[in-house]
Amino acid sequence: MLQWKIGNVTVSRIVELEAPTSPRFLFGRSKQDVLGIKWLRPHFVTETGLMILSIHALVVESEGRKIIVDTCLGNDKERKIPGWSMLKGSFLEDLAEAGFPRESFDTVMCTHLHVDHVGWNTMLVDGKWAPTFPNARYLFARQEWEYWSQNEQDEFGPVVEDSVRPIVDAGLAELVDMDHRITSEVWLEPTPGHTPGHVSVRISSQGEEAVITGDMTHHPCQFAHPDWAATVDYDADQSTQTRLDFYARYAEQPVLVIGTHFATPTAGKIVRDGDAYRLDVD
Repeated sequence: MLQWKIGNVTVSRIVELEAPTSPRFLFGRSKQDVLGIKWLRPHFVTETGLMILSIHALVVESEGRKIIVDTCLGNDKERKIPGWSMLKGSFLEDLAEAGFPRESFDTVMCTHLHVDHVGWNTMLVDGKWAPTFPNARYLFARQEWEYWSQNEQDEFGPVVEDSVRPIVDAGLAELVDMDHRITSEVWLEPTPGHTPGHVSVRISSQGEEAVITGDMTHHPCQFAHPDWAATVDYDADQSTQTRLDFYARYAEQPVLVIGTHFATPTAGKIVRDGDAYRLDVD
């Protein structure tokens, strides 16, 4: 389990799955395109040009609060992507083994409401979708829920109906502003474009700084090419501008960038690299 200390805040990574993925699937790019970014190897790209992506949750401990940021894919859910459908994984067991039983969380924070960020919001109990974290408030950006309450993710499956709406119906959802503060050390930073109400998570404690990206940046190749918008971005122009602003703001700064889909080692600092950027993990 990877873990980072940011002042008094602890961030722990719990992986659901990590796998190579074609750059054409996510960015419409060729293997040669990503192989041309030399610094991506060996951590983020295979020798054959497949991108290595991780689907994981990040547990943030701050001021006595236990916050899980994004809840992966979940088990028993029908999805249109074969490798994501009807999973029978050990995520909850892995979470508990790391010291985080599901009942111990007081907050679930979804950076956005896509399929691979809300899956473990619910679990199948007696044939019905029940909240996985019964003692938690689930925080959704208001703009995000306003959009997805009227739309379904047809390319993936009934995501809203099995992983989001049951939380709202159970009275556990809390709609928050995109700059909502969870603790004095942890707050949201608006990073729209991938979805209408997408947020990242900022951390500041004892003079140390970090940010959890969400899907504002899916893969480190985007540091080299901020204009590589994901094929699933709601607004590609806005997501590109969000990345440009984010990279310029945090480049050469003592801010640890923790990627929501970045493979091991998952975190690093943004540094300038010619006219673009790279992620320094050393």
